[in-house]
Amino acid sequence: MSNVTLLFTAYGSPGSKNHGVLFITLLLYVSTVLSNVTILLVIYFDSSLHKPMYIFLFNLAINGLIGTTAVCPKIMANLLKDNNYISLEGCLIQVLFINVYACCAYAIFAGMAYDRYVSICKPLQYHSIMTPLRVKVLLAVVYLFPTSLLSFQVYLTSRLPLCGHNINKLFCDNLVVVNLSCVRDAIGNLYGLCVIFVLVVLPLFLVILSYIKIISVSLRASTSAQKKALQTCAPHLITFINFSLAILFSVIYNRISHFLPQEVNILMSLEFILIPPLLHPLIYGIKTKDIRKSLYKIFRRRVVFINSETDTLNQNRLTNKMFFF
Repeated sequence: MSNVTLLFTAYGSPGSKNHGVLFITLLLYVSTVLSNVTILLVIYFDSSLHKPMYIFLFNLAINGLIGTTAVCPKIMANLLKDNNYISLEGCLIQVLFINVYACCAYAIFAGMAYDRYVSICKPLQYHSIMTPLRVKVLLAVVYLFPTSLLSFQVYLTSRLPLCGHNINKLFCDNLVVVNLSCVRDAIGNLYGLCVIFVLVVLPLFLVILSYIKIISVSLRASTSAQKKALQTCAPHLITFINFSLAILFSVIYNRISHFLPQEVNILMSLEFILIPPLLHPLIYGIKTKDIRKSLYKIFRRRVVFINSETDTLNQNRLTNKMFFF
């Protein structure tokens, strides 16, 4: 690969506008990291949460950190300087991580939907179906299959000769790099469509199919069973819809970005990367009873520990005063 340098043109010159975007990006990024790390630690240290659903949630949090970290540090660095260049190699690596973030998220959602389907539609067989080995196999497929397909897509993109070098976005994506090419790659375009079908459309279809089955079973169940099914599935449905809307906005943005003001372009491009990973742990933390209970136990244990330390310190001070008296 030749030593090609690309220029981000969406940033503009350093100034108060860039500093405002930098502050918002930093705030959202730190909040995203803290919320996802909190979910990771809660699930890791609470053995009662070592169940398939929470293992998938654990990996969804990791995936969110991968997506935001692939983009946000570079965006914040570019907002602080005049030289907004990136090497073609660095751009393609960013493309790979962003695509892995998006496609692995859909694969994880499909795994979650399958887990909910088995839990509600086949409750007596749940433990024999969702075995630790099967969960490990599903997670291996979730990561290895998309990464392999997307790596080959990035390889095809890397072989294209480039006639343009300006990227009117805050970060790289595959379509932007392809549009800089001097030629139209029919094989690459066909492969890209196949990747979209396998890694986005197919998981989307599996999630919808799972919930059609869940709804049909729930309608024949008692009111209490319907309520329990709704409580169990609500966080997954909300996060899935939230992520799908973010993907939809990103697709629309790629088609109409040249018609929009620069400020709107910046906000819409950041929404896809920052908002879903921030909201997902918050939604699960609020909507999931087991996680709320675990957070409460950790908080209560911490408060008890602090109070105990304070009482011990006060007792020592009182003892010292009596000794000197």
